[in-house]
Amino acid sequence: MIILGIDPGIAIVGYGIIDYSRGKFHVLDYGAITTPAHTPPEDRLSTIYADMNTLIKTYHPEEMAIEELFFNSNQKTAIQVAEARGVILLAARNNNVRINEYTPLQVKQSVVGYGRAEKQQVQTMVTTLLGLPKIPKPDDTADALAIAVCNAHTGGSRLKDFYNL
Repeated sequence: MIILGIDPGIAIVGYGIIDYSRGKFHVLDYGAITTPAHTPPEDRLSTIYADMNTLIKTYHPEEMAIEELFFNSNQKTAIQVAEARGVILLAARNNNVRINEYTPLQVKQSVVGYGRAEKQQVQTMVTTLLGLPKIPKPDDTADALAIAVCNAHTGGSRLKDFYNL
């Protein structure tokens, strides 16, 4: 199964594409969609949408795993990330890609085995599980790969509900 993991953002959208078959991972691609600061929001959203469509048409994922929104104290940032997340979900929906959403706690629990794991622990485990030579950069990319791994471990199973703490 080809899984597209997404760590949503307005400046950086991390993505990781893995093939998970017979209990083994094969990394197809990973990276980040970036939009320059001071670019009009509608142009940033257009770039994210177009690049998401390109990724989906190139790799034909069966499922997209995306991190649920985490609201911090900066409302402007939260709204911009929500808008970016919206165009990402729209791209998946328009291309008939099944969407699964995970909280950071679920991702950490699935990848590390501990829901309060530190970012470095998650990055190290993702690097090990996927057989990568080094921790992917930027951090958003490593996070996207972790979300894809979480989906591989729990997507489509009752474990997804179990980890919804």
